[in-house]
Amino acid sequence: MSNIPFQTIDWTSIEKTEHNGEKGTAFWQTIQFGGLRIRLVEYSADYLADHWCQKGHIVHCLEGEFISELKTGEKIKLAKGEIYVVSDDMSSHRSVSAEGVKLLIIDGDFLKNTNSI
Repeated sequence: MSNIPFQTIDWTSIEKTEHNGEKGTAFWQTIQFGGLRIRLVEYSADYLADHWCQKGHIVHCLEGEFISELKTGEKIKLAKGEIYVVSDDMSSHRSVSAEGVKLLIIDGDFLKNTNSI
């Protein structure tokens, strides 16, 4: 990962990209550094991700609530102010949001599962 000098992020200046789910839409604003990605993500109401994700994340729920479905069948609800953390390849998960939600998602090389090789 590269060294990152002190800086602020003005999310109003970061372009939103649209990502269709199986149902609903996700809007991402993304900052990329070497080996580190920071995203402000909003899921529309009635959102269901279109894939099972294996990537590691730190997910902080800023507004609303959503469900992280694990491929094992477990469902974990995250509400405003709550966070989940998972390393790469440690779970298959996907997001579901009934009413819409706003998240701060951080991921990158520091979440690689060193036991998976």
